[in-house]
Formats: sequence, structure tokens, C-alpha cells
Amino acid sequence: MAIERYNAPDRERHWQQVWEKNQIFRATEDPAKPKCYVLEMFPYPSGRIHMGHVRNYAMGDVFARYKRAKGFNVLHPMGWDAFGMPAENAAMERKVHPGKWTYANIDTMRGQLKSMGLSLDWSREIATCSPTYYRHQQKLFLDLLAKGLAYRKSSKVNWDPVDHTVLANEQVIDGRGWRSGALVESRELTQWFFKITDYADELLTGLDTLVNWPEKVRLMQANWIGRSEGLAVRWALDKDAAPKGFTELEVYTTRPDTLFGASFLAVAADHPLAKQAAENNPELAAFCDECRRMGTSVADIEAAEKRGFDTGIRAVHPFDKSWQLPVYVANFILMDYGTGAIFGCPSGDQRDMDFATRYELPTVPVVLPPGEKAETFDLKGKAYEDEGTMINSRFLDGLTTKAAFEEAASRLEKQKLAGRPQGSRKVNFRLRDWGISRQRYWGCPIPIVHCKTCGVVPVPAKDLPVVLPEDATFDKPGNPLERHPTWKHVPCPKCGAEATRETDTMDTFVDSSWYYVRFTAPEATTPVDQDAAKYWLPVDQYIGGIEHAILHLLYSRFFSRAISDTGHLAFATNTREPFNALFTQGMVTHETYKSEDGFWLLPGDVTLEGEGANRRAIETSTGRPASIGSIEKMSKSKKNLVDPDDIIAHFGADCARWFMLSDSPPERDVIWTEAGVTGAGRFIQRLWRIIEDIAETAPDKTAAKPTTFGPDALAIRKAGHRAIDQVGRAIEALRFNVAVAHIHEFCNVLQTGLTKSGPDVQWAAREAGGYLSILIGPMMPHLAEECWARLGYNTLLANEPWPAVEPDLLVDDQVTIAVQVNGKRRDELVVSRTAKSEEVEAAALQLDSVVRALDGRTPKKVIVVPQRIVNVVG
Repeated sequence: MAIERYNAPDRERHWQQVWEKNQIFRATEDPAKPKCYVLEMFPYPSGRIHMGHVRNYAMGDVFARYKRAKGFNVLHPMGWDAFGMPAENAAMERKVHPGKWTYANIDTMRGQLKSMGLSLDWSREIATCSPTYYRHQQKLFLDLLAKGLAYRKSSKVNWDPVDHTVLANEQVIDGRGWRSGALVESRELTQWFFKITDYADELLTGLDTLVNWPEKVRLMQANWIGRSEGLAVRWALDKDAAPKGFTELEVYTTRPDTLFGASFLAVAADHPLAKQAAENNPELAAFCDECRRMGTSVADIEAAEKRGFDTGIRAVHPFDKSWQLPVYVANFILMDYGTGAIFGCPSGDQRDMDFATRYELPTVPVVLPPGEKAETFDLKGKAYEDEGTMINSRFLDGLTTKAAFEEAASRLEKQKLAGRPQGSRKVNFRLRDWGISRQRYWGCPIPIVHCKTCGVVPVPAKDLPVVLPEDATFDKPGNPLERHPTWKHVPCPKCGAEATRETDTMDTFVDSSWYYVRFTAPEATTPVDQDAAKYWLPVDQYIGGIEHAILHLLYSRFFSRAISDTGHLAFATNTREPFNALFTQGMVTHETYKSEDGFWLLPGDVTLEGEGANRRAIETSTGRPASIGSIEKMSKSKKNLVDPDDIIAHFGADCARWFMLSDSPPERDVIWTEAGVTGAGRFIQRLWRIIEDIAETAPDKTAAKPTTFGPDALAIRKAGHRAIDQVGRAIEALRFNVAVAHIHEFCNVLQTGLTKSGPDVQWAAREAGGYLSILIGPMMPHLAEECWARLGYNTLLANEPWPAVEPDLLVDDQVTIAVQVNGKRRDELVVSRTAKSEEVEAAALQLDSVVRALDGRTPKKVIVVPQRIVNVVG
């Protein structure tokens, strides 16, 4: 009889309801079981999920379901990174409250995620914009403040003139705000900071323990922390040229070995020396203002044209009192790195070389590369930044760069300037404290009150949460909290006098820096339930995009340490790392299409015809030719989007999941194609037919196991147990595409085996059908439940354990060996693993390909390498 097609959308809804009704994925602490905390980076509720979400959450779900089947107590939660500027922009554009917009998006996206069949514990759902979440964040802030890990200071910031908020350096891209695209300005504002620099060393050394993190992520973090060992060198200033009160300039350098290559000194525009010098020099003041208008990000400063202004001040070389160097204000010096001053050595730094060339300053080579001769070596405008031998450096000549470092440092430590050592060794970090103040409404209020009498006063813990006012207005740019008529006016908690609330809100990265902790006990009356946190943490497998390699992951690592030191968090294991293993998945990409008029077209607006060189696109609505562009990350701007809802409604969630997991290694980008998802759909129907065949012909599940198995039945059983082993190991290693390939192999063997007959074959087929259902369970959970039920099992497959492997069935008693004639491969031979050499030789000589190659000649010699190769010499 004809087999009915598997109706994915209908059956998927059914099984989702069954799982929800039975609360299958609800997690509770169970000390009797090993735990496994699986977490994907939670989404921003922008409106709808995209295919990148589908891939990310499908990967996490496969791992979570597999570990559950392996007997682990799995925590797999979901929440929403719900504060942020887009909601405020939506409020201005659509005249809707940010909260209403956000929660409506959450409702939509929750429904979409549920339609994917994810094994999530929805009872732990959190939204960072909820007062029930951010009240605890405010308590953590107060405790960090009491510990000295939160503080307030005036600092130079990136200011977005459109979004009217401060931006982190990493949110400034090519000098523009990452959301608004506006040219960023530099402003001096009083900001709140977290003292992440207190943990710089620990954050750096902790990277060595993260062996289950991608090496590139660890390297990016190490570079961002930027530990360097160098020397603080005090340069005397020529008293006739220096401003009043300035007698010296301190410079931090990692290359004291190159001091004899110095040709200038430079300070940041905000350096006290620059400010003092500019007071009586309008041109210098104007240049300093121009420098301040640049972004503060390192990338922007590095990319900018190197410019400077000669202050007229001169510095005395520490090793030669007769040698004076000009002091510039330069646009590439950061006030918050080192001392805000450098000495420029053009021969050892390309930035310094470019600057010296522009202002016609000396460029003397002081490090000789290996293999070069001192008398002929010429820099030719290119700095040499590696190690070598010192030249043109007086008492350092002939030393290696390392030896010269030690010699110069040692001399400067002994040498005195104004009674103090002229040089002192110093460890410096590129990492700066984390500025968390944002001038916007839709964020966690900072629980601080400003009183004219008492100063900065923390809001008492009993008065938390400080809740955002519902009646804020968004009719004009700027911070609605600052202009709110009543919300910011409160009595001082200390003296009762009239005072004002802090109107800055916290950077949204704060919200996501501890959410993984809150998931362990989202209903706790304190920020952290210590027992729950000890049981669940650290996260065993964290999955998310490489774009979060620095900020989110570094801030989370800081937070786990900081809230440990304030008494909130204690790990059961000897670690303070929040994420034991990290996996960064690739992006989902798609072709791009354009109309004849040059407008981007959605994939659904295009009809594709032909193949290869004859492939072309037609704009469906007009019938006009459309151009096929490059394959790029799916984005709204280029319209190369595929709606997950459309895919799930047509093909089913399992089909989308299977395609995402099977098409390429998970760390690489996956190209979404209609042909690919259609192929996944065909495989689902094929798999369903296999299960139907087994259900129709195989014995009842209670049938006794045969005492012996013939070759056909044994081949099926071996394929099944091999697949159990291979698929399990592939999932453990997050090699989902490899797991998919092994399932395909198993299906091929099983389908061939179903053409055979005999009670032992039928019993083996039923066993294999059960295994196949369980193996696809992590990847296609709805289909797996349907197959399990079709085979007559009255349990939920989601509760079934991963099958145990019979080790004997993993041993293959046959091997495939290559057959060569005169060194050229001609064929291959399948023989018993225990076959004797003469048996292998006889079989090889009977192969048609070998007979043809010998062409009637008697072989001179036959060389048999057991279980590997046969070489016939003719």
C-alpha cells in the first residue's frame, strides 16, 4: 500500500504541545545527576527571528538534547537582551512606548522559537528590561560601588549627536555611530565606570585555562587586555622653553633599547602640558580642539592621517644632556594609555616613521635586521619593528635588542633626575575601565541620587528597584529621563533635602554580563541563589557569534569575578570563569539580487532559471531580468533574507534545522539555497518511508532477539551500532555536519538491508529503526517522536536514553585494500580481516582489472601488505 507523506507542520505542532504539557525540558537541581548547562547568547527582541537565530539555536538544541539522552541534568534556558537604543528609536518613529514595542516583539519571537521545537526551559525566561531583573542588577551595582569597583569621574567620551548618547570605542565604526551612522564627536562628561582594570592580570592569565575556547577568541581578548612590560622614562624639559611649572615629561615605552633612535616626543591633546602650552597659543589651541573632535577608538586613531603641532618645547635626551628633541602635540596619542606621552623612534615604529617623514625629522636606524650590514642598511621609509642587533646606539651597539633593553633600563634606573630614578620598570595594560553611563531612557537606571549637601548618595537597597517612569516622552532627541518633570526629583536618602536622581542608565552590556547567573535561579529574591549557582555554573557549552569575542565575553568574565568578590557568587569548581566551553558559529548567507532599476530584491521576488553558466534571475512581478549578485550575510539592507516562518510553514522546522546542520561545518558560513532545503525535505520523506517499511514488515517490539544473525542482519546491526558511536562522538565535538553524514550512511545500509528477508533481518531492521529514531532526535526532534511512535513505542523519545553500543559490533571483520599493478592503482578488494597473504594474492589476480592490466603476462612478483595493499609486478 502507498505510504502517506509525512506532514511536518501538522505533526510538529502536535509534538510541541505534548512536550509543553508534560514539561519535559523543565530543569531542577539534582545532585544525583551530572549537570550540563547549555546556553546560546540570548537575542535582542528586534521583531522577528532570522535564519542566523535558527542556526544558532538549532546547534545548541542538538547538544542539549544529546546530553539529556546521555543522562545529564540539562539546563537550557532562554531570555531576552531587551534594553537598548532601537526600542527608543522605535518610540520616536512609531509613537509607541519602548516597553510596549519590546514586549510585543518578545511575544512574536517567543512564538517563533517555540515553533522550532527547541528543548528550552521556558519557566526560566527572563527579560532584562523587566524590573524583576534589573532590580537585582541595581543591587549588584551598589555592592560594586561599596567595594570600590564602581566609581564616577570626568572623561573624554565618544558622543553620538543623533542618538544623543555615549558610545564605547567599539561602537564607533569608521568614525561614525554604530547605529545612527552619525559622525562621532569627542566630549568631556562625568561618567560611571566599572574598575575592570583591577582584574586585568587575572583576566589575562585566566585565558590559559580556557582550553575549550577558540584560539582566535583568546588571542583577541589577550590583545585587547594588552599587557606590556616597559619603562617609565622621565625626560627633563628645557627650562627656557617649558611652560611655568613643568620641568619634566614622563613617557612610557616598551622599547628603551631604541632611545638613540628618538627624533621627537609627542603628547595627547588633553595632556596637561598641551593644555598649558595652548593657553597662550591660539593655533595650538585650535589644533587641540581638532584632535578632540576625533573619535577615541584606537582603530580610528590608527587609521587617521598622522598630524602634529610643534609646541616649541624641547626635551633633553636622558643619555645625552646636549641633545634636545622637539615636543609635539599629536593626534594619534591617547591620553588614557600609558602617560599620554611617547617618544617617537621612526626606525622602530611605522606610525613614528610616517610622522617624522611628514615633519622632516631624523630617521636614524638603530636596529640592524639579521643578514643586513650596518654600513649599507637603509630604512627607505619603512620601520623595522622586529628583533636584531643595535647600531648607531653608542654604548648599546652590538647588543641584541633584548640585551639592549636590559642595559638601557638598568642605566636609567640608576640614573637620577631631580633626586629620583630617571627610569622605572612598569607593567602597563591597554585595557581601560569600562564606562557604563548611557544618556538614554531604555536602560537600567543607575541607583544613585545627587544631593547638593551629601553629594553622591546610593539608593538604599530597600528602595530598589528604581523603576523607569511609564510617562516618558520621545518627541525629541535626548534623554527623556533628563527632561522628565517629576521622576528625577526625589528627597535625598541621607538628609531628606531636595535632590535629583542619576539620569544616565547602564550600558546594555551590563545586562548581558550576568544573565547566565540569573538563569540558575530566576525567581530568587536575591541577585544570586548561591546553591543554584554552585550547582549549575559554569556554563558547560556557550554558543554565539564571533562579534562578541571581546566586549560581551570580557565583561562577563569580569562580572563573574567582581560579583564573587562582593559575596554574591561562589563557584563549586576552582574557577571564576563563567563559560567553560565556547563555540562561535558561522553566519547564514544568501545570494543577492537586484532589479534592472538597481533596487535590491527579496529572494521571494525572484524566479531562477537554468543552471551553471545559463543560470539567470527574473523579477517575478514584472518579468524583467534581474541581476544575481554576490553571496553575503543575510541582511535587511540587501534584502537577501529568508523568513523562518515561511520555511517552517512549508517544509517544517525539522527540515530547516537539518539543512542548517548538514550543509557545512558549524564554524563556517552556510549558504542558504532553495535546492538545499528542498533536498533536506526529500531526505525527511525518505527517512519516513524507511520507518514505515520497518513498521509494516518487522516483528513486534516485544519479539525475542534471535540467537544468531546471518550476514545481512549482521550488516544492519553493525551499521546501527557504528552510527550510534559515530553520531554521538560527532555531536560531542559539535561536528554536526559529520553527524548528519553518518546518519546518511546508516540510512543507506538500512534501506539496502530492508530488501533482504529472514526473521533475523526483520528483527535487526526493527532494532535499527529504533536507533535511527533516537539518532535523529537531537536534530529532527519532531520527526524522531513520530518515527518512535510509528514503531509502536508508547514513550516519549525525548525521555529515551542514548543507545548503548555493543563493542563487538564496532569491530569490522572485513577490510578494503587497494590493488596496484606496477605501482598504479587499478582496483580494490574486500577481504576478511584474517585472510592469509596467499588468499589475498589469489583474489587480487582474479580481478578483471588486474587481468586486463597484465594482458596475458605472468606476474613477476606479488607483494601483499596485510590489510593495506597488494602490488602486482608484471
